[in-house]
Amino acid sequence: MNKVKSNWKSSIKDGEYRRKDSQFRNWITADGSAGVTGNSGFKAEAGRYHLYVSLACPWAHRTLIFRQLKGLEDYITVSVVHPDMLENGWSFAHDDNSEALYGTTGDTLYSSEYMFERYYEKAPDYNGPITVPVLWDKKLNVIVNNESSEIIRMFNSAFNALTGNGVDYYPEYLKSDIDEVNELVYHNINNGVYKSGFASTQAAYDENVKHLFDALQQLDDKLATQRYLTGNELTEADWRLWPTLVRFDSVYHTHFKCNLKLIKEYNNIYHYMLELYQIPNIAKTVNMAHIKRHYYASHQSINTYGIVPTGHNQDWSVPHHRELIGV
Repeated sequence: MNKVKSNWKSSIKDGEYRRKDSQFRNWITADGSAGVTGNSGFKAEAGRYHLYVSLACPWAHRTLIFRQLKGLEDYITVSVVHPDMLENGWSFAHDDNSEALYGTTGDTLYSSEYMFERYYEKAPDYNGPITVPVLWDKKLNVIVNNESSEIIRMFNSAFNALTGNGVDYYPEYLKSDIDEVNELVYHNINNGVYKSGFASTQAAYDENVKHLFDALQQLDDKLATQRYLTGNELTEADWRLWPTLVRFDSVYHTHFKCNLKLIKEYNNIYHYMLELYQIPNIAKTVNMAHIKRHYYASHQSINTYGIVPTGHNQDWSVPHHRELIGV
């Protein structure tokens, strides 16, 4: 069996956490033509595609959000892994208790025990990390794509003719603004919490935690005068930031030592986070028990005994009043 590379330690170099690039980069398109990268042959069809996700993973969370926003629940099926990611990586361990508490499903397609089986079945020489999300083609029995930023772009537009949902979260007139925000957010916040938490030298931690909180302050200032990250229209940029905010006070603040401030101490970011949670069908993508269990139980070199702390308990029903911004 190939050596499973789900352990984050394989991405540490000179004390710095360096996330590896995703390697499956085909695109689903409306007509099956080749996308931005990869091969042709992946036409948008109802029931053809399947998502493998963890409810803890912020990258996978993006794809679940876009599945909801774009009305794809009846078009793309989902399997949810167990929150514990140990020596064999993501597991499909599943029983009534884990389903009720953590939302696990097992592998509903193949009854696999581990995520690595899906990677190695069709790509036995694959030597990269075993990650989620994975977008799977049930017709060809192959991985289409495992890069979340590309999967959400596919969901944004490829299935529009089937669903009739033409809402565009990456409109042409805002692309440059969205791309600029995405760069700031990805390097300093989305990945910044990991670069802080997985740092193995003081210097790497000090540098990355500073960049993280500088970026959060920059966004808090921006959100003081505009409702969303690129203005007063909700876009992809907001949904790429939001999963990190959701996990911050319960996990990253403590577990990853990102403890200069809590999100609830940023007036604008905090109420912005609440607004997005309260958008219809978004709450169902959040499972805090799964999120907390994964981080605290899986990273045993950070949290040796796997103790999951009781707090933080967020009241998501707090009025956000963001509708008053930018009017």
